[in-house]
Amino acid sequence: MTHTIFIDGEAGTTGLEIRERLEARGDLELMLLGDRRRDVEARREALNSADAVILCLPDDAAIEAVSMIENPKVRVIDASTAYRVADGWTYGFAEMDAAQRAAIAASTRVSNPGCYPTGFIGLMRPLVKAGLVPADWPVTINAVSGYSGGGKAMIAEFEAEGASTAFRAYGLTLKHKHVPEMTKHAGLSRPVLFSPAVGNYRQGMLVEVPLHLSALPETPSVERLHGALVEAYDGQRFVEVADLEETEAMTGIEPEGLKGTNRMRLHVFGDRGGEQARLVALLDNLGKGASGAAVQNLNIMLGLDEATGLI
Repeated sequence: MTHTIFIDGEAGTTGLEIRERLEARGDLELMLLGDRRRDVEARREALNSADAVILCLPDDAAIEAVSMIENPKVRVIDASTAYRVADGWTYGFAEMDAAQRAAIAASTRVSNPGCYPTGFIGLMRPLVKAGLVPADWPVTINAVSGYSGGGKAMIAEFEAEGASTAFRAYGLTLKHKHVPEMTKHAGLSRPVLFSPAVGNYRQGMLVEVPLHLSALPETPSVERLHGALVEAYDGQRFVEVADLEETEAMTGIEPEGLKGTNRMRLHVFGDRGGEQARLVALLDNLGKGASGAAVQNLNIMLGLDEATGLI
Protein backbone atom coordinates (compact mmCIF):
# COMPACT_ATOMS: atom_id res chain seq x y z
CA MET A 1 0.00 0.00 0.00
CA THR A 2 1.29 3.45 -0.93
CA HIS A 3 0.56 6.33 1.44
CA THR A 4 0.26 9.92 0.21
CA ILE A 5 2.20 12.55 2.17
CA PHE A 6 1.98 16.33 1.96
CA ILE A 7 4.76 18.45 3.50
CA ASP A 8 3.40 21.94 4.04
CA GLY A 9 6.50 24.09 4.22
CA GLU A 10 8.83 21.78 2.31
CA ALA A 11 11.11 24.67 1.31
CA GLY A 12 12.21 25.32 4.90
CA THR A 13 15.21 23.72 6.62
CA THR A 14 13.23 20.98 8.38
CA GLY A 15 10.90 20.47 5.39
CA LEU A 16 13.81 19.91 3.02
CA GLU A 17 15.38 17.39 5.40
CA ILE A 18 12.09 15.49 5.68
CA ARG A 19 11.61 15.49 1.92
CA GLU A 20 15.10 14.07 1.39
CA ARG A 21 14.31 11.26 3.82
CA LEU A 22 10.98 10.43 2.17
CA GLU A 23 11.30 10.97 -1.56
CA ALA A 24 13.30 7.81 -2.29
CA ARG A 25 10.82 5.52 -0.53
CA GLY A 26 8.60 3.31 -2.63
CA ASP A 27 5.93 2.99 0.06
CA LEU A 28 5.18 6.73 0.03
CA GLU A 29 4.02 9.22 -2.58
CA LEU A 30 4.87 12.86 -1.94
CA MET A 31 2.30 15.44 -2.98
CA LEU A 32 4.37 18.36 -4.28
CA LEU A 33 2.76 21.68 -5.17
CA GLY A 34 5.84 23.35 -6.63
CA ASP A 35 4.97 26.86 -7.80
CA ARG A 36 1.42 26.37 -6.48
CA ARG A 37 2.50 26.13 -2.83
CA ARG A 38 1.26 29.70 -2.17
CA ASP A 39 -2.11 28.92 -3.77
CA VAL A 40 -4.51 28.68 -0.83
CA GLU A 41 -6.98 26.38 -2.58
CA ALA A 42 -4.20 24.08 -3.81
CA ARG A 43 -2.88 23.84 -0.25
CA ARG A 44 -6.38 23.23 1.12
CA GLU A 45 -6.92 20.39 -1.34
CA ALA A 46 -3.57 18.80 -0.47
CA LEU A 47 -4.15 19.19 3.27
CA ASN A 48 -7.47 17.34 2.99
CA SER A 49 -6.58 14.64 0.47
CA ALA A 50 -3.26 13.32 1.83
CA ASP A 51 -3.09 10.33 4.13
CA ALA A 52 -0.68 12.28 6.32
CA VAL A 53 0.40 15.91 6.50
CA ILE A 54 3.65 17.20 7.98
CA LEU A 55 3.58 20.90 8.87
CA CYS A 56 6.97 22.66 8.74
CA LEU A 57 5.67 26.18 9.32
CA PRO A 58 5.87 29.04 11.84
CA ASP A 59 3.38 28.69 14.70
CA ASP A 60 0.68 31.01 13.30
CA ALA A 61 0.86 29.41 9.85
CA ALA A 62 0.66 25.92 11.39
CA ILE A 63 -2.47 26.89 13.34
CA GLU A 64 -3.99 28.26 10.13
CA ALA A 65 -3.14 25.06 8.23
CA VAL A 66 -4.75 22.87 10.91
CA SER A 67 -7.90 25.01 10.70
CA MET A 68 -8.07 24.24 6.98
CA ILE A 69 -8.17 20.47 7.50
CA GLU A 70 -11.76 19.20 7.45
CA ASN A 71 -11.10 15.56 6.58
CA PRO A 72 -11.08 13.64 9.92
CA LYS A 73 -8.97 10.84 8.41
CA VAL A 74 -5.94 13.03 7.72
CA ARG A 75 -3.10 12.41 10.15
CA VAL A 76 -1.12 15.52 11.06
CA ILE A 77 2.41 15.95 12.38
CA ASP A 78 3.19 19.53 13.37
CA ALA A 79 6.85 20.52 13.64
CA SER A 80 6.16 23.98 15.09
CA THR A 81 5.81 24.81 18.79
CA ALA A 82 2.10 25.61 18.42
CA TYR A 83 0.69 22.36 19.84
CA ARG A 84 3.45 20.85 22.00
CA VAL A 85 1.58 21.45 25.24
CA ALA A 86 -1.94 21.59 23.76
CA ASP A 87 -4.84 19.37 24.76
CA GLY A 88 -5.90 16.93 22.07
CA TRP A 89 -2.38 16.58 20.66
CA THR A 90 -0.02 13.68 21.29
CA TYR A 91 3.60 14.51 22.02
CA GLY A 92 5.77 12.81 19.40
CA PHE A 93 8.67 11.51 21.47
CA ALA A 94 8.09 7.77 21.13
CA GLU A 95 10.76 6.73 23.62
CA MET A 96 9.82 9.03 26.49
CA ASP A 97 7.30 6.65 28.06
CA ALA A 98 6.23 3.03 27.69
CA ALA A 99 2.79 4.05 26.42
CA GLN A 100 3.89 6.89 24.13
CA ARG A 101 4.46 4.86 20.99
CA ALA A 102 0.95 3.40 21.15
CA ALA A 103 -0.49 6.86 21.79
CA ILE A 104 1.24 8.20 18.67
CA ALA A 105 -0.01 5.26 16.60
CA ALA A 106 -3.60 5.92 17.68
CA SER A 107 -3.49 9.68 17.19
CA THR A 108 -4.39 11.88 14.21
CA ARG A 109 -2.68 14.92 15.78
CA VAL A 110 0.97 14.63 16.79
CA SER A 111 3.27 17.49 17.82
CA ASN A 112 6.87 16.90 16.83
CA PRO A 113 9.21 17.67 19.77
CA GLY A 114 11.73 20.49 19.72
CA CYS A 115 15.43 19.63 19.45
CA TYR A 116 16.48 21.01 22.84
CA PRO A 117 13.43 19.47 24.58
CA THR A 118 14.20 16.05 23.09
CA GLY A 119 17.63 16.04 24.74
CA PHE A 120 16.39 17.45 28.03
CA ILE A 121 13.29 15.28 28.37
CA GLY A 122 15.35 12.26 27.39
CA LEU A 123 17.67 12.95 30.32
CA MET A 124 15.27 14.23 32.97
CA ARG A 125 11.92 12.45 32.63
CA PRO A 126 13.21 9.01 33.76
CA LEU A 127 14.90 10.59 36.79
CA VAL A 128 11.76 12.47 37.85
CA LYS A 129 9.64 9.37 37.29
CA ALA A 130 12.03 7.30 39.42
CA GLY A 131 11.87 9.88 42.21
CA LEU A 132 15.58 10.70 41.98
CA VAL A 133 14.86 14.35 41.06
CA PRO A 134 11.79 15.93 42.72
CA ALA A 135 9.18 17.44 40.40
CA ASP A 136 9.65 20.85 42.01
CA TRP A 137 13.45 20.81 41.78
CA PRO A 138 15.15 23.94 40.32
CA VAL A 139 16.61 22.43 37.16
CA THR A 140 19.10 24.24 34.91
CA ILE A 141 19.75 23.39 31.25
CA ASN A 142 22.85 24.45 29.32
CA ALA A 143 22.78 23.68 25.61
CA VAL A 144 24.46 24.47 22.31
CA SER A 145 23.11 23.80 18.81
CA GLY A 146 24.42 24.14 15.28
CA TYR A 147 23.23 27.24 13.48
CA SER A 148 20.84 25.29 11.24
CA GLY A 149 18.47 25.24 14.22
CA GLY A 150 17.84 28.94 13.67
CA GLY A 151 16.40 28.50 10.17
CA LYS A 152 17.25 30.22 6.90
CA ALA A 153 18.09 33.63 8.36
CA MET A 154 20.62 32.27 10.85
CA ILE A 155 22.09 29.89 8.29
CA ALA A 156 22.65 32.80 5.91
CA GLU A 157 24.22 34.86 8.69
CA PHE A 158 26.71 32.20 9.77
CA GLU A 159 27.57 31.09 6.23
CA ALA A 160 27.99 34.61 4.83
CA GLU A 161 31.42 35.51 3.50
CA GLY A 162 33.46 37.11 6.26
CA ALA A 163 31.16 35.93 9.07
CA SER A 164 33.16 35.68 12.27
CA THR A 165 30.73 34.73 15.05
CA ALA A 166 32.09 31.67 16.86
CA PHE A 167 29.52 31.26 19.62
CA ARG A 168 26.45 33.16 20.77
CA ALA A 169 24.34 32.83 23.90
CA TYR A 170 20.69 33.78 23.42
CA GLY A 171 17.31 33.45 25.13
CA LEU A 172 18.63 36.00 27.62
CA THR A 173 15.15 37.05 28.78
CA LEU A 174 14.64 33.53 30.18
CA LYS A 175 11.35 33.24 28.27
CA HIS A 176 12.38 30.79 25.56
CA LYS A 177 9.42 29.16 23.83
CA HIS A 178 10.71 25.66 24.66
CA VAL A 179 10.44 26.15 28.44
CA PRO A 180 6.74 25.11 28.80
CA GLU A 181 7.34 22.03 26.64
CA MET A 182 10.43 20.93 28.57
CA THR A 183 8.82 21.53 31.95
CA LYS A 184 5.59 19.69 31.18
CA HIS A 185 6.93 16.61 29.42
CA ALA A 186 9.81 16.10 31.84
CA GLY A 187 7.20 15.86 34.60
CA LEU A 188 8.38 18.99 36.42
CA SER A 189 6.18 21.48 38.26
CA ARG A 190 8.72 24.34 38.38
CA PRO A 191 9.76 26.04 35.11
CA VAL A 192 13.26 25.06 34.04
CA LEU A 193 16.03 27.63 33.72
CA PHE A 194 17.14 27.29 30.11
CA SER A 195 20.45 28.70 28.79
CA PRO A 196 20.68 28.04 25.01
CA ALA A 197 23.52 28.94 22.68
CA VAL A 198 24.45 28.55 19.02
CA GLY A 199 27.87 27.56 17.70
CA ASN A 200 29.60 28.14 14.37
CA TYR A 201 28.89 24.71 12.89
CA ARG A 202 25.88 23.58 10.87
CA GLN A 203 24.21 20.80 12.83
CA GLY A 204 24.46 18.74 15.97
CA MET A 205 23.85 19.62 19.59
CA LEU A 206 24.66 19.02 23.24
CA VAL A 207 22.04 19.41 25.96
CA GLU A 208 23.41 19.36 29.50
CA VAL A 209 21.84 19.23 32.97
CA PRO A 210 24.22 19.75 35.93
CA LEU A 211 23.16 18.31 39.29
CA HIS A 212 24.46 18.67 42.84
CA LEU A 213 23.79 15.10 43.98
CA SER A 214 24.39 15.83 47.65
CA ALA A 215 21.62 18.47 47.56
CA LEU A 216 19.00 16.08 46.19
CA PRO A 217 16.69 14.45 48.79
CA GLU A 218 18.03 10.91 48.38
CA THR A 219 21.62 11.89 47.44
CA PRO A 220 21.48 9.55 44.42
CA SER A 221 24.75 8.16 43.11
CA VAL A 222 25.94 8.47 39.54
CA GLU A 223 25.26 4.74 39.23
CA ARG A 224 21.62 5.18 40.27
CA LEU A 225 21.09 7.98 37.76
CA HIS A 226 22.70 5.91 35.04
CA GLY A 227 20.66 2.85 35.99
CA ALA A 228 17.39 4.78 35.73
CA LEU A 229 18.27 5.92 32.21
CA VAL A 230 19.39 2.43 31.14
CA GLU A 231 16.12 0.95 32.39
CA ALA A 232 14.04 3.65 30.66
CA TYR A 233 15.62 3.10 27.23
CA ASP A 234 16.28 -0.61 27.28
CA GLY A 235 15.70 -2.04 23.79
CA GLN A 236 15.22 1.32 22.06
CA ARG A 237 16.74 1.66 18.59
CA PHE A 238 17.29 5.40 18.52
CA VAL A 239 18.05 6.31 22.14
CA GLU A 240 21.10 4.79 23.83
CA VAL A 241 22.82 5.30 27.17
CA ALA A 242 26.61 5.28 27.13
CA ASP A 243 28.32 2.87 29.53
CA LEU A 244 29.80 4.47 32.62
CA GLU A 245 33.18 2.98 31.76
CA GLU A 246 33.04 4.64 28.34
CA THR A 247 31.98 7.93 29.83
CA GLU A 248 34.70 7.91 32.49
CA ALA A 249 37.36 7.52 29.79
CA MET A 250 36.13 10.49 27.75
CA THR A 251 38.04 13.78 27.79
CA GLY A 252 35.56 15.68 25.61
CA ILE A 253 32.35 15.34 23.64
CA GLU A 254 31.71 16.90 20.23
CA PRO A 255 28.23 18.21 19.33
CA GLU A 256 28.53 16.93 15.75
CA GLY A 257 29.03 13.33 16.84
CA LEU A 258 25.63 12.05 15.65
CA LYS A 259 25.18 14.42 12.69
CA GLY A 260 22.92 13.03 9.96
CA THR A 261 21.32 10.37 12.18
CA ASN A 262 18.10 9.88 14.12
CA ARG A 263 20.01 8.70 17.17
CA MET A 264 20.45 10.22 20.60
CA ARG A 265 23.13 9.20 23.10
CA LEU A 266 22.87 10.00 26.79
CA HIS A 267 25.88 10.34 29.09
CA VAL A 268 26.17 10.53 32.87
CA PHE A 269 29.42 12.15 33.98
CA GLY A 270 30.29 12.35 37.68
CA ASP A 271 33.08 13.49 39.96
CA ARG A 272 35.08 11.01 42.00
CA GLY A 273 33.50 12.05 45.26
CA GLY A 274 29.96 11.43 44.04
CA GLU A 275 28.96 15.01 44.85
CA GLN A 276 28.13 16.24 41.36
CA ALA A 277 26.92 14.95 38.00
CA ARG A 278 26.69 16.30 34.46
CA LEU A 279 23.98 14.72 32.35
CA VAL A 280 24.62 15.24 28.63
CA ALA A 281 22.49 14.37 25.59
CA LEU A 282 24.11 14.26 22.16
CA LEU A 283 21.87 14.42 19.08
CA ASP A 284 21.45 16.05 15.68
CA ASN A 285 19.15 19.07 15.90
CA LEU A 286 17.95 18.29 12.35
CA GLY A 287 17.78 14.52 12.96
CA LYS A 288 16.29 13.19 16.19
CA GLY A 289 15.65 16.84 17.01
CA ALA A 290 13.49 17.56 13.95
CA SER A 291 13.19 15.77 10.61
CA GLY A 292 14.26 12.33 11.82
CA ALA A 293 11.72 12.43 14.62
CA ALA A 294 9.01 13.53 12.17
CA VAL A 295 9.74 10.56 9.90
CA GLN A 296 9.78 8.22 12.90
CA ASN A 297 6.39 9.55 14.00
CA LEU A 298 5.04 9.27 10.47
CA ASN A 299 6.08 5.62 10.30
CA ILE A 300 4.41 4.87 13.62
CA MET A 301 1.19 6.66 12.64
CA LEU A 302 1.01 4.75 9.35
CA GLY A 303 1.64 1.39 11.02
CA LEU A 304 5.07 0.94 9.42
CA ASP A 305 8.38 -0.11 10.93
CA GLU A 306 9.42 3.10 12.69
CA ALA A 307 13.00 2.80 11.46
CA THR A 308 12.01 2.80 7.78
CA GLY A 309 14.07 5.42 5.94
CA LEU A 310 16.06 6.24 9.06
CA ILE A 311 18.77 3.55 9.13
